Amino acid sequence: MGSCGGTSISTAALIFLLLGLLVGSFFSPSEGAIKKYQFDIKVKSVSRLCHAKPIVTVNGMYPGPTIYAREGDRVIVNVTNYAQYNMSIHWHGLKQYRNGWADGPAYITQCPIQTGNSYAYDFNVTGQRGTLWWHAHILWLRATVYGAIVIMPEQGTPFPFPQPYREFNILLGEWWNADVEQVEKQGNMLGLPPNTSDAHTINGKPGPLFPCSDKYTFAAEVESGQTYLLRIINAALNDELFFGIAGHNMTVVEVDAVYTRPFTTESILIAPGQTTNVLVLADRTPNRYFMAARPFQDVPITVDNKTATAILQYKGVPNTVIPSLPHLPNPNDTRFSLDYNKRLRSLNSPGFPAKVPQKVDRHLFYTVGLGTDACTTCVNGTRLLASLNNISFVMPQVGLLQAHYSNTPRVFTADFPDKPPMPFNYTGAPLTANLRTAHGTRIAKIAFNSTVELVLQDTNLLTVESHPFHLHGYNFFVVGTGVGNFDPAKDPASYNLVDPVERNTVGVPTGGWTAIRFRADNPGVWFMHCHLELHTGWGLKTAFLVEDGPGPEQTILPPPKDLPPC
Repeated sequence: MGSCGGTSISTAALIFLLLGLLVGSFFSPSEGAIKKYQFDIKVKSVSRLCHAKPIVTVNGMYPGPTIYAREGDRVIVNVTNYAQYNMSIHWHGLKQYRNGWADGPAYITQCPIQTGNSYAYDFNVTGQRGTLWWHAHILWLRATVYGAIVIMPEQGTPFPFPQPYREFNILLGEWWNADVEQVEKQGNMLGLPPNTSDAHTINGKPGPLFPCSDKYTFAAEVESGQTYLLRIINAALNDELFFGIAGHNMTVVEVDAVYTRPFTTESILIAPGQTTNVLVLADRTPNRYFMAARPFQDVPITVDNKTATAILQYKGVPNTVIPSLPHLPNPNDTRFSLDYNKRLRSLNSPGFPAKVPQKVDRHLFYTVGLGTDACTTCVNGTRLLASLNNISFVMPQVGLLQAHYSNTPRVFTADFPDKPPMPFNYTGAPLTANLRTAHGTRIAKIAFNSTVELVLQDTNLLTVESHPFHLHGYNFFVVGTGVGNFDPAKDPASYNLVDPVERNTVGVPTGGWTAIRFRADNPGVWFMHCHLELHTGWGLKTAFLVEDGPGPEQTILPPPKDLPPC
């Protein structure tokens, strides 16, 4: 897909089968196959919004190539870094059982791939099917280094929803006219948030609502009466986004590569890191209709009204017809956000059961906070930081997984607290202090196969704000959510332990809390962080060290020979 006009996946798949194994664009009908890709990290000049600038790309593509696989396949992606930056690639949402070496976050499971070097990510796709994605996991490079992962079900296993006529990948992103790495560095030097993006994009294109961008518009051609599957990915760095199609409803059938109980909606809300599959029936008067994405912002920290557009175009309608815009929720529509997320449920069918942990071995309560830190070189003498349980994470200089596997001392401590050191009225009156936020590379040790409940609590340190959290190596069940302070005596009574939505990235509501549950059956060191790149850079992250199990099939695999050195 990417920026390749209205080509559908089914058409592309046929072309790829005829041409053979192409870089980043191959789909084979056989199961249990080995899929090989070559990712070349290169700098290429790209023009958007009247500006041409060099950006870091994969194979010269923006967005990058799509990885096609089938459940049960083995995927090998050889990444060669020709750019001036160190690089690592994360395969977002793939569980990487016992194989954290292929997970990708720099200085967590590996040291980055240095300029001029290569690393082969080698992993199996086991027990997963649907839409995931890949992206750079170092600095702010995922602004341009990202792409889709499409995993088809095993041979002979149909979708649990009507078979679509065709499919389209819809990747939502952000665009900076300046060098995004310099934008981040400037913000850090000033001790202020970096400048917001200049545009949002759909498949790398902002659409005609931006100056000089008429020719930079993605178009998907559809035929009347046919049903289409849209695989929607939010690759934006810092914005939750509303998405809708003028005149058309969407039926949500999957999130984060997990089938859901279908429901119909005019708009969806999708946080950075999340994926959503929707069915769209082309049953309207043949015309051209805008698809549009714009930010959800229920806290006026920054004002960002940039709306990206693409076009749903019925076959035979001329390009001269002016499309109409969809009616998206207002940017501050908190009620829509809460109601939409409550409608998400697991399919919980005999073929796709929801295996929700009913009993909990380990209860964790993490507060999410923003604050300030002293900075003698910053303009205001302070800089912003973020914390979990009042600890701002310090990135190590070697991979945490490597340090754990080789018993390297003094890289991290496995003493991250199960609850905040100082309870307070988390969502009450704004607190401008940072409660003497600590700094450290501290992670939590979790017993193998234990069941974990984690409550993520937003706080009003500086301000309340929504936070999308991503857990590497696992899916989890979102068993509860609410506004205000979590009450351990009352709120668990309202948990959904039957068919809660299962996913890998969840939004913590503004001034509220979210409770998730998972079984810690994947040994290794697994990153957990806010997927707003701004907050991650400020320290809103930690990791879980899941211990080995008793058997040889329950222990971390040995590291590959080409694992990048530090």
